[in-house]
Amino acid sequence: MKPIAQRMEVISPHFFASLNTKIAGMQASGRDVIRLDEGSPDMPPAPAIISALIEAASAPENHSYQPHSGTKALRSAWAEMYSRLYNVELDPDREIVPLLGSKEGIFHLLLAFVNPGDIVLVPNPGYVTYSRGTMMAGGTVYDMPLLSERNFLPDFNAIPPEITSKAKIIWLNYPNNPTGATATLDFFTEAVEYATKNNLILCHDAAYSQVTYDGYTAPSVLQVKGAKEIAIEFNSLSKSHNMAGWRVGAALGNQDILRGLYTLKTNADSGHFLPILQAASVALTTDQSWLKERNEIYRQRRDHMLTGLREMGLNPSTPYGSLYIWCPIFVGWSSIEFTTAILEQAHVSLSPGVIFGQHGEGYMRISLTAPIERIDQAIQRIQDWRNNGNSLPDGR
Repeated sequence: MKPIAQRMEVISPHFFASLNTKIAGMQASGRDVIRLDEGSPDMPPAPAIISALIEAASAPENHSYQPHSGTKALRSAWAEMYSRLYNVELDPDREIVPLLGSKEGIFHLLLAFVNPGDIVLVPNPGYVTYSRGTMMAGGTVYDMPLLSERNFLPDFNAIPPEITSKAKIIWLNYPNNPTGATATLDFFTEAVEYATKNNLILCHDAAYSQVTYDGYTAPSVLQVKGAKEIAIEFNSLSKSHNMAGWRVGAALGNQDILRGLYTLKTNADSGHFLPILQAASVALTTDQSWLKERNEIYRQRRDHMLTGLREMGLNPSTPYGSLYIWCPIFVGWSSIEFTTAILEQAHVSLSPGVIFGQHGEGYMRISLTAPIERIDQAIQRIQDWRNNGNSLPDGR
């Protein structure tokens, strides 16, 4: 057997792939595991979206290869959404590239632009694909700590000039995964100024921009004057429209950056299934009122979980966006130890904060993708586990 490529030696299997295998084994042995780990929406898309998919899939002419740029209707639908939500005007032919989910686009963007030795500025804790894609491209990850005292926003002034001078790309992600933190338009203005001054490609991952609560509206980085000169934004229907398995996203903004991403994609994939593209166009343009109702369900789940956590003596902050609660764990545990114990002994699956980076240690990420009944059941299981003397690793 020939050895694996050296580039593969810098990464390990994805945490959730290993977790899925472990949970499948537990379930096969009859254990009821409550999953609050992955950010996979448990509710379906609106009926009109599903109907559009069924109708399109029934047409015999809709099963051939499609252009890498998708359909004009889909690109126009993304442009219409950005005009409606953000008052941002985008050219559907030059400033929008459809993706097979935003994860694919994030990974391919890094392969398209990062040379060996290039520095990429990455939030820590953060979505692991920013780091993994950088490493696969031969680049160097420079962590930007996201700390509670800064409301989980990076401090651009803390990045050493010698790092900035060698950096090529900076990643941002708000509403944030895993912390649930949100950002203002003023912060994005600061980020655009920083990227422009230092000749950086600014990439903003806006996957959770339409999952918000309590009257908060998430801005787009493309609203900032001059952003399209240096920035692209990744968006997705996975979280916004409950379409995670459909793999529909888009990169939007600077046409030169998008051209590089598009060139790589033409060599890496063969486009999407036309019925999915047509249903995605419906998702973006049909009545959007159901999103408000869906977000209210998430808000109720959030409040249930926050109440339960605080009754245990934990002190999570209240997120105004994303699908997650970012919660400190009990003192004396590592995040891996804690979540492993909860899984194996209470049969509740949570995400250890450290998998999102070293600055995630001491936290766990809790997903709101289960009905309130299951959330209440999870809270009770953890309470029972704690009452049995498990507030510290040694049982004290």
